[in-house]
Amino acid sequence: MLTEQQKEIIKSTAPVLREHGTKITSRFYNLLFENHPELLNIFNQANQKQGKQQQALANSIIAAAEHIEQLEEIMPVVEQIAHKHRSIGVTADQYPIVGENLLQAIADVLGENATDDILNAWKDAYEVIANIFIEVEANMYEQAELQEGGWEGYKDFYVAQKVKESDVITSFYLRPVDQMPLPTFNPGQYISLKVTIPGETYTHVRQYSLSNKPNEECYRISIKREADYDPNGIVSNFMHEQVNEGDTIPISAPAGDFTLDVTNAKPLVLIGAGVGVTPMMSMIHTVVKEQPNRPVTFIHAVRDEQVQAFKTEVENLMTNHHHINPLTVYSNPINDQQLKHHEQGYITKEWLELNIRNFNSEFYFCGPTPFMESLIQSLTELGVTSDQVHYEFFGPKEPLNAPTYA
Repeated sequence: MLTEQQKEIIKSTAPVLREHGTKITSRFYNLLFENHPELLNIFNQANQKQGKQQQALANSIIAAAEHIEQLEEIMPVVEQIAHKHRSIGVTADQYPIVGENLLQAIADVLGENATDDILNAWKDAYEVIANIFIEVEANMYEQAELQEGGWEGYKDFYVAQKVKESDVITSFYLRPVDQMPLPTFNPGQYISLKVTIPGETYTHVRQYSLSNKPNEECYRISIKREADYDPNGIVSNFMHEQVNEGDTIPISAPAGDFTLDVTNAKPLVLIGAGVGVTPMMSMIHTVVKEQPNRPVTFIHAVRDEQVQAFKTEVENLMTNHHHINPLTVYSNPINDQQLKHHEQGYITKEWLELNIRNFNSEFYFCGPTPFMESLIQSLTELGVTSDQVHYEFFGPKEPLNAPTYA
């Protein structure tokens, strides 16, 4: 339990952490992997290279410092991170390792300003916060294992089918090697893949959204092939080029808190930018099955038809379910033929005013950070409230330069 004096110290150091946050977390990760290189088997090395993980951790530490007297206020952030941790296999015995290296990083960056009182206060604060994570994650591990068809850690699946969806996106249909029924999942959730790539020292773990509706036979993920110079490209290119039907991949049970509420009957607007359409596919298939009369506007923002995935799949849904209104916005169409039933440009406030029939809807979207910033700003100006807006990051949560919805 923290003393009142320690709480005051934590709050008073929050501005300092805000100023030096990424320096501290960058130093932390350097120490962590230098002292415990085995942890590189579970951390996303691409996010490390891009600085995303460092920024995400800094934001979490600052949030904890600013809410040290009311930690229940950051529980939504805790649960979101805990889903990731459960998915990749973070365990309770790793938290003391993290704490030791984090305190050392704070001491290294703050230098003589890191007094014994400050370090001791942060040591005790970290233990309090770590115990919250450990408890939340323990419940998630138990739920994942004990649910019908569930399992602990990673389980071997084989690629039953590999389908090219566009020039850059390929779907993989995954079935369990043990042929046991699969646990259900909530539309919008993801699974973690652990891949071993020839020539790489450590395994690579990536999360991919499930892109089909829950069923007992297979999971479908749809992976965008990233450019070779993109750190994420090492896994996506491996999956596209070297993983074939019949190959085996270990995966963890579905996780994630970006999920569709199928008890809500309000009109639904699903918006995906590029490969951000993948969780929307799971959502639209689920709505068609479980809420066949719910009005759905399905919007895909994409560069051109060659990189557009699931076009025919969505059109088939529209044919059989007239309450679905599909819209495609091409930013750079190849020819006028693409624009017969679609539009050119970007999703702006003006575009939304023309194309959204009812702003008293539930909005779910996923895409690059600038896209989501613009979309949130537009929706806010159009009177959409925070409880109507739900969005997902691919990778660590990043700060948005727009009204913050969660």
